[in-house]
Amino acid sequence: MSIFEDVIVNAKAVVGTVGKKAGEVIDISKLKLAAADLKSEINVKYQILGRVTFEEMNTGKDYTKSKQELSDQIKELKSHLDSLNDLIASSMQKTKCSSCGAYNAKGAVFCSKCGEKLVSTTEQAEHMEPDDVIDFTEDNFDDDDLL
Repeated sequence: MSIFEDVIVNAKAVVGTVGKKAGEVIDISKLKLAAADLKSEINVKYQILGRVTFEEMNTGKDYTKSKQELSDQIKELKSHLDSLNDLIASSMQKTKCSSCGAYNAKGAVFCSKCGEKLVSTTEQAEHMEPDDVIDFTEDNFDDDDLL
């Protein structure tokens, strides 16, 4: 094999690796955009909840049912956001502390925020129920699911 052929083979390998990494970065960016959209939706729900509460206090009308519905919607959105943040952290090789919720480097033994011993991903998988996993692929996750 000539030097030129060696260069071509090595260049192809590098291009393949760079392409794969670029795809991973784009996937993480898409997840981060989805998380930002969820945060925005949560903030809108909080604003509406504040207006309803203000209106209730000033008019004397009972908006308990509306406030409960908004609260339930916020809880559901926050649950989706937590799952999405976990997926982002996993994609970025980070581990979530079960004690304080901070994200740590994948190989860390102790949490950098609270000092708690981190549970390994294999230990987490042993305790995880099948219903605990949310699939965020385009086929299984619609914007309508967030409302």
